[in-house]
Amino acid sequence: MHITFVGCGDAFGSGGRLNTCFHVRAARSTFLIDCGASSLIGMNRCGIDRNAIDTILVTHFHADHFGGIPFFMLDAQFNTKRMRPLTIAGPPGLRDWYARVMETSFAGSSKTQTKFELNLVELESAQRRSLGDITVRPARVRHAPSEGPFFAYRIEVDGRTLAFSGDTEWVENLVEIGREADLLISECYSFGKKVPFHLDYATLQANLPRIKAKRVILTHLNTEALAQIDATACEVAQDGMTVEV
Repeated sequence: MHITFVGCGDAFGSGGRLNTCFHVRAARSTFLIDCGASSLIGMNRCGIDRNAIDTILVTHFHADHFGGIPFFMLDAQFNTKRMRPLTIAGPPGLRDWYARVMETSFAGSSKTQTKFELNLVELESAQRRSLGDITVRPARVRHAPSEGPFFAYRIEVDGRTLAFSGDTEWVENLVEIGREADLLISECYSFGKKVPFHLDYATLQANLPRIKAKRVILTHLNTEALAQIDATACEVAQDGMTVEV
């Protein structure tokens, strides 16, 4: 797998970073994990072929993870002239949230007939699902008191396992999602301060021996965490960074 961190920032653009969007290229499949509001900007900067993307996996419906969908769709329809099918997969409620975000961003756009096949797939927690050449297992995480659901993902492709925490405070589901993964990408919103519904580095570090991921990369850092990067024992994502797994 070849992974590009198109954007690895939080909702506030801390450190000048773009919203969450990871581009993953496997042998026979190319997909995005999340598509935050600034994702199209980042993909253009990275020279990414949007028409080659088969699937967009959405962890939740906050704008810094989902708000780039309308821009991606209009780009596909009017700019890149996409013809190949596209799958957008995410938590239950995806179909309603898709219409809402499209209409909020560009009135009438949710009713526009695309020139390509669009498949909206609602995933269920703890159920493995094949999406083309990738296999996905979502798990519920906790990112708000009631809204949601919010997902972390364990993704299998090309004999490798990629795990992503999504946005969440510590929940036990993260152990199984990340267990012995070839790469765990984890939110690390703050360094030591406890922020409701977000992970901090101290809590994550205490639990990494239980997870036993082969490689860990931190993402979604706020200003406080960015100021203490040198004190972490993990890799920290940067916009435009690429890794091989």
